[in-house]
Amino acid sequence: MKVSIKLSNLYDDFRNPKTIEAYAKLIEKDAKIIDRDIGIMEVCGGHTHTIMKYGLPQLMPKNIHFVHGPGCPVCIMPKERIDHAYTLAMQPDVILVTLGDMIKVPGSNGSLQDARANGADVRFVYSPMDVLEIAKANPTKKVIFFAIGFETTTPMTAALLESVIKQKIDNVLFHINHVTVPEVMTTLMIDGENRPVENKIDAFLGPSHVSVIAGSAIYEPFASIYKRPVVVSGFEPVDVMQSIHMILRQIIEGRSEVEVEYKRAVSKNGNEKAQGLIEKYFEKAPFFSWRGLGKVEKSSWKLRDEFSMYDAEKIYSEILPTKECQDHKLCRCGDILKGLATPPDCTIFGTLCKPSNPTGSCMVSSEGACAAYYKYGNIK
Repeated sequence: MKVSIKLSNLYDDFRNPKTIEAYAKLIEKDAKIIDRDIGIMEVCGGHTHTIMKYGLPQLMPKNIHFVHGPGCPVCIMPKERIDHAYTLAMQPDVILVTLGDMIKVPGSNGSLQDARANGADVRFVYSPMDVLEIAKANPTKKVIFFAIGFETTTPMTAALLESVIKQKIDNVLFHINHVTVPEVMTTLMIDGENRPVENKIDAFLGPSHVSVIAGSAIYEPFASIYKRPVVVSGFEPVDVMQSIHMILRQIIEGRSEVEVEYKRAVSKNGNEKAQGLIEKYFEKAPFFSWRGLGKVEKSSWKLRDEFSMYDAEKIYSEILPTKECQDHKLCRCGDILKGLATPPDCTIFGTLCKPSNPTGSCMVSSEGACAAYYKYGNIK
């Protein structure tokens, strides 16, 4: 007998109201044992949207709080990098390609959407591999891939470069903006002089997809050195609720460890083949300027020197702007990305800053905390 499995069958159990309610009761029981406020940072913007979409804050006891983190690759993109993309897009015979959310993020000259309105050929893709077909269909154009993302998407850019080389496609260039999670998490714990910084973080929900690639071992310093429990969580509401329960058990038992709730996809060492592909084509850049967070050393990738002929940042270095740009004075994206504020703390949230007219990057991205609050928070 042939059994038909619908897509919904694969995730229904992870959204089961009875299971969520059962974990809510366990969390409430644990919270009564803990006689202080607990801030749990979900590093990943995908977790933020799960938390808001399914109303998980309403299920938390009064002393358990979600703290939103910097794990949104669009939100952390500084204006000067967006200005690079805008400048490249406006060059003659250039097609600038990027992932969807980047098109709306405002730089100092406007967004890539504005560049398109001004005549630039800007395209967004769901897969970096789509760049190959665009390049083949436009042999007289330079196709520049404005690559963004954390460890999750970096192997895909490396695979694209490998395909470009193997297929001898000579009209594809790369502007690399791939960043890494552990270094920016460290800045939430200590400053450049190794001193503790102000934060509201008692534990971390480790990112899902990042950990599939990088492995759970990358979080061990946060447990061993900074004494913050870390639980790598899946994206579904039951995943998040189980992970919170695991964190509270660690706190009650006086433990600070790295645990994996998302065992169906995450291992300790991660995807070593993908890591090897990254190392083959990329090396760590000296620093990356994270929007709202400043310069974070060794927190991003750049093309290795032997692949500089594909590096748009080097080839177009004479025309790319170098000036650092400040965000709107009233925008609090920086504080939100550090976990020091929530979107409603920003005076322009939902008024001057909306998804239809975003002032800050946290409102633009589908993974941004402000966009999640605006869409699901019922606080417009």
